[in-house]
Amino acid sequence: MKNIDGYLKNQVDAHLTPSIQYAFFDTETNIHEMRCGLKNVKAKEHIDSSTTYHLFSITKTVTALSVLQLHEAGRIELTMPVSFYLPEFSYSKKITVQQLLSHTSGIPNPLPLKWIHLAEEHAHFNRDKFFAEIFKAHPNLDFDPGASFKYSNLGYVILGQLIEHVSGQLFEDYVRENIVERSASDPRSLNFRIDPSTHATGYHKRLSPSNALLGFLIDKRKYMTKTEGRWQPFKHFYINGTAYGGMFGSARGLTKYAQALLRANSVLLSDKYKQLFFSEYFVQGRATGMSLAWFTGSLKGHRYLAHAGGGGGYYNELRIYPDLGAGSLIMYNRSGMTDKRILDRIDSFFVTEKYLR
Repeated sequence: MKNIDGYLKNQVDAHLTPSIQYAFFDTETNIHEMRCGLKNVKAKEHIDSSTTYHLFSITKTVTALSVLQLHEAGRIELTMPVSFYLPEFSYSKKITVQQLLSHTSGIPNPLPLKWIHLAEEHAHFNRDKFFAEIFKAHPNLDFDPGASFKYSNLGYVILGQLIEHVSGQLFEDYVRENIVERSASDPRSLNFRIDPSTHATGYHKRLSPSNALLGFLIDKRKYMTKTEGRWQPFKHFYINGTAYGGMFGSARGLTKYAQALLRANSVLLSDKYKQLFFSEYFVQGRATGMSLAWFTGSLKGHRYLAHAGGGGGYYNELRIYPDLGAGSLIMYNRSGMTDKRILDRIDSFFVTEKYLR
């Protein structure tokens, strides 16, 4: 345990991130938790169990779960064309709901880093109007539906619209009532609103090639403030595409969500539909490396499902081991764009008979 905590603390001490959180848990308890560092460098405010981060694409697991819940309720058929539910759908009439979930629809994935707006703009932001223009600007598929695999944020924008159309609720309200509340998460620990009193400031390394590149991707004068030591902070912002990356959460909130999902006959989804949710998806006989929203992998012979969420100011990974009834997460308030498989290194200590059933 000391070696693990030392390794994690060293990332803060070595100025690789202002803060870090890690947890390894089973369906009922936290087997190990560690957190250290600052949620605000200038104010020297330390993180705690209520500190929230941008979750970015981890949100996709919640969006997909919402669709599976509506499928279990008989309100969405995964093999039906999306246009059956959304008559205004502008892409191929052949695209099915399942192809959106599995990133096999062929819908393009233009760079989404610019698709953000400041917190003070949020009350008046119209996401449907914004994405109507994006769809119009990118009308062509990258491949025929079902012919290949390519990750698509736009596909999950459409799934958010589908959830709203079928449920008759705002996407955020559906998730709060059917996932956050059912998993017994405190609504403040898993939500779609920034609470400045608990939200960690996101940072980018000041002296880094990626910080120079960032100026070509976003308006840094609008979205960032003056440097604080080694770090340049982001102002509070929202993702334009709520259903592909708009959630905020704490380590405790994410843990509660994952624990509820892992339990047998979960309050979130029955075992029959979880089997569908967690099964590897194939295209023309080839494994895609994903189930419906989760990336697949294994550690020490144990299957896991995972999703990273990274972007401006934050990087997180959530992982579940369905056959072990366990999971883990790691969270940073510094920019990250790629899944670095850091959890492989740390989880190896816990994925043993000593700690798991």
